[in-house]
Order: sequence, then structure tokens, then C-alpha cells
Amino acid sequence: MRTILKNKTIVSWALYDWANSAFATTVMAGFFPIFFKQYWDQSADSTVSTFHLGFGNSVASICLVLIAPLLGAIADRGMLRKHFLLTFASLGVLCTASLFWIGQGMWLPAILCYSAALVGFMGANIFYDALIVNVADPEKRDLVSSFGYALGYLGGGLLFSLNVAMTIAPDFFGIDNAAQAVRISFLSVAVWWAIFSIPLILYVKDSGPVSTHKGVSVFREGFDQLLSTIRHLRQYRKTMIFLLAYWFYIDGVDTIVRMAVDYGLSLGLAQNDLIIALLISQFVGFPATLGFGYIGQHLGNRIGLYIGLFCYILITVWAFFITQAWEFYALAVAVGLVQGGVQSLSRSYYASLIPADRQGEFFGFYNMMGKSAAILGPLIVGGVSVLTQSHRIGMLSVIILFVIGGVLFYLVNNKHESDNKL
Repeated sequence: MRTILKNKTIVSWALYDWANSAFATTVMAGFFPIFFKQYWDQSADSTVSTFHLGFGNSVASICLVLIAPLLGAIADRGMLRKHFLLTFASLGVLCTASLFWIGQGMWLPAILCYSAALVGFMGANIFYDALIVNVADPEKRDLVSSFGYALGYLGGGLLFSLNVAMTIAPDFFGIDNAAQAVRISFLSVAVWWAIFSIPLILYVKDSGPVSTHKGVSVFREGFDQLLSTIRHLRQYRKTMIFLLAYWFYIDGVDTIVRMAVDYGLSLGLAQNDLIIALLISQFVGFPATLGFGYIGQHLGNRIGLYIGLFCYILITVWAFFITQAWEFYALAVAVGLVQGGVQSLSRSYYASLIPADRQGEFFGFYNMMGKSAAILGPLIVGGVSVLTQSHRIGMLSVIILFVIGGVLFYLVNNKHESDNKL
């Protein structure tokens, strides 16, 4: 770890996780679900507002699915990974800031703005993930990937703590009321995201073969590269099986992140209890994610992923039975212990499976699979909740995603990483 901390390129790359995780915590997992249900969509039935929230998450995921692999291939051909990262990040920053100006009861503009910010957040992550191949040697990727996610938990948790304090004691900060504090929090996320992206801009270099063509020709080359990869997908059998497994289990992870607060509200838990639980998971996630990095390096990332998925199955079952705030706190601790580990080890494991000169394209597939899965999970929770009139059964339905993902991951060939063909 000391070597990693002395590497300016790695630290600058990891700081982008610190930057954009403010959106994941304050906006996506924290304030937006609460504010949406109580401020923008307060006149709707609880199950209907849950459906609206799931719909917004799914629309953003569909947009990413449609563009991710092609943009990744174009970025590879034109060495444009950083350019695309900054373009999507800018979209996310601007749309997050714009939430400040949306008035009470305006649920449709709110969900559209949120969806656009999600596209920016997720789109930038395609190229951020791809850059790990440039900044870390293969033997260090488990630790480097975990370091990035750990910084994300710490940075996101610190800003979220400040934002929570603003909503609890708005007078202390010279703010009129809690609603105004939440809207200011959205602005703070945008500023935080922008400022801490600067080190990546300055110190992380893009690398790889550069096309001699420019403009439209680069787009054509990227499209041709994508078609070539699709035609030869059978050559990447191991990678494809892993992506299918990832499609299922990461959907479960993302769905729990996005719908946990809405679930707690639906069970009648107090808003402050839910916010405290989120803070707990953030700060637990920092050391736990680093710990998973060491598990990946010394015991293997497959073992680390099995541990994480088994814990998620237990968490989902436990969530069905909770009735009190302390149980939600305990669940938050459990999620914090495994969430970053599953995310970081998935990224580093996948990086070991892909061609070195096509990381943008293949991480486009990676993010496409992850975010197309996110179309399914929130809709399952929302749809099952409406059909059964039970939020508990809706959340319990997530368990099938972890079970299927775990079984498929077991089927991934466990030979040397270079054995990736039929």
C-alpha cells in the first residue's frame, strides 16, 4: 500500500472515485430517494413513487446500454478515454447542480434531471474503469482497484456527513430549512465532483495505439472494431461467461444501493435512522474494501467474490424480516463490509481477462452489462412491490440475482487468465 500511495498516477486515478462517489452517496443512495418521495412526488402513493424512482434508474441504464460499447471502441481507436470520461462527468456535474432549481411537486423534471446525471455518472465510469489497465500492473490491480473504491467510500462519506449535518441543523449553517439544505447539498456534490476530478485530468495519461485518422474516421474505425469483436465473441468465452455472471450479481448490488432508503421509508423507519445507516455503511466500507484488496492479492479474487456474494444472499433474506431501526443499522454494517469488495474485485478480475489494446471497448461491455442489469433490478423491486402490495417481498426478490450470478461465476473457467478461448 505504501508503494501505491507514493505513485502520483495511481493516487490521481483513485481520487476520481473520491470525486464521483459524492454523487453515489449524497444523491443516488441518500437524499434523492427521500427528497423525491417527500418533496417532488409527495402526492403520489408510496408504491407509485417507488415505481417512478425505479423508472428513472432504468431509463438512465437503457441510455448507457445503447452507447457504452461503441463509445468504448471509439475511445480505444482515437485514444479518447480521458476525453469521454470528462464529457460524461461534465454532464453529471451540470445535471446534479440543476436539481437545486427544481421546485416542489415537479416530479417529472426531477426524475429526468436525475436520470441524465446518472448517465453522466455511469458513462464516465466506463472510461475511468478502463484506465486502470494504464495505471496499474496486473499483479497490483486488486489492491489498486480496492484503493479506488475505498477512497470513494471515505470521500463520499465525508461530504455526506457534512450534508447530513446541514439538514439536521440548517440554522447553524445559515440555511432557511432542511429542504433548502438538501438542495444546497446537490450543489455541493457537483462542486466536489468537479474539483477532485482535476488530478486525473493533470496526471493520468491515456495510452495505446493511436489512429492516424481523425473526426468521422475515428468513429468509423471504432464501429468497425466493435463489429469485429462481436463477430469473434466466441474467442472470449471466459470473458463472456463472467460478464453474464456479473450482469446478474451486480444488478443485485446496485439495486440494494438505489432502493435501500426507499425500502426503509416504506417500512415506516424514520428518515434520520436511514441517513445514519447510510453513513455507517460508507465508513465501514473504507477499511473493508481495502481488506478485500488484500484478500484478492493473497487468496485470490475469486474467493473474495464468493465471500461477498454469499454475504449478499444472507443480507437480502435478513432485510425481509427487519422491523426496527437497529436492524437497519446492522444491515448497513453488513452491506458496508462487502459492497466495495464485490465491486473492486469484479473490476480487477475483469481487467485480467481482456485484450490490453481494447480496454475501453471491453469496459464498455462491462459497464453495459452492469447497467443493463440495473434496468431489471429496480423494476423487479418496484413491480413486485406493486403486484404483491408488499415492499418486503419486492426487496426479497433481489435474492434471485445473487444466486444466478454466483452459479454462473462458478462456471467461469478457473484456469490461467490467458486461457480465454474455446
